[in-house]
Amino acid sequence: MQFITDILVTGLTIYIALTNQLANQVLAILDINTNTPETVEETVNVAHLPSLPSLFSSAGIIPDILLRSTEYQQASVIDSTVPSTYVEDPLDALVNIYCTFITKDTIRTTTGTGFFVHSDGVIMTNAHVAQYLLLESTDLLGEADCVIRQGNPAVAKYRVELLYLPPAWIQKNATVIDATIPTGTGERDYALLYVSEALNEEPLPARFPALAVDTELLAHTIKGDAVEAAGYPATDLIANGASTPLIPKKAKTHITELYTFGSNYADVISIGGSAVGAEGSSGGPVINNKGKAIGIIVTRGDDEADGLGSLRAITLSHIERTILEETGFSLAKNISGNLPFRAKIFNETLSPFLINILATELSN
Repeated sequence: MQFITDILVTGLTIYIALTNQLANQVLAILDINTNTPETVEETVNVAHLPSLPSLFSSAGIIPDILLRSTEYQQASVIDSTVPSTYVEDPLDALVNIYCTFITKDTIRTTTGTGFFVHSDGVIMTNAHVAQYLLLESTDLLGEADCVIRQGNPAVAKYRVELLYLPPAWIQKNATVIDATIPTGTGERDYALLYVSEALNEEPLPARFPALAVDTELLAHTIKGDAVEAAGYPATDLIANGASTPLIPKKAKTHITELYTFGSNYADVISIGGSAVGAEGSSGGPVINNKGKAIGIIVTRGDDEADGLGSLRAITLSHIERTILEETGFSLAKNISGNLPFRAKIFNETLSPFLINILATELSN
């Protein structure tokens, strides 16, 4: 499988390089540098954090497809949007990502959480939630339909396109697409979506209710700090069926532990048990006392150690470092600028490649 994936990556990279020659000349005229990524300020950590195994520690494992795509790079530096505005209540920014897959014999549903991170309509969620959007154009799991729901209870409101999903995550995790409960460490398990249209012929809002994010490196001393978690836990829906109303929840809890993927930065935080801690809350925010998201929920935690409903979340600083590595631009740049154009380039450039990886796994 890895051999096939390597061939696909190589072929796609060559294709992009050939088709970008003219665009490179245009960018040279515009004096836009696509080879030097933004830099991140780093601080020295003294105490050592518990380590989690990294799937991406080997040299050369991270695809550089988007770094080589002149069109993608250009979309990130032109046509900047108006700065985002933010809300204080995380429930205002919360969304439910709901997908159905229908065959002649079965109806399958998936549900996850996300939250607006830019008032132009950018949603952050998990890669293990957003991957199902890749299947909308296929019949791999049946006739697929994914919608964004919002409110209390959640009702369908929007359609979205993939703005960004780490190709490295798909390469390493495609084999578990059929998993009913996400496991693993959550490394690079994030995605960005872009609202493309409203349902029921309603106009899109001029500004979406976004939650501010904090991508700064977290101090090791935040262990024990109070935080708030939010999501659309699906316990009742799973027990009683798809017609069950899905209710958003938020809960106060605290940070119980910090983990690193080997850098000694706080890449993962564990939080104590709460009413949010259930399947369906994946992709929801963990919020500090300043009202900013510092993490995104990825898996259940250790209930025995941290209480029933404990959770683990990857930090926004982990997302900041890894999206910079894969795209050459910070998270702030990736959620602003010419969003429709970047979504178009991503879906034309990378989506077919990622779909092929998932198709290969599902056919095995």
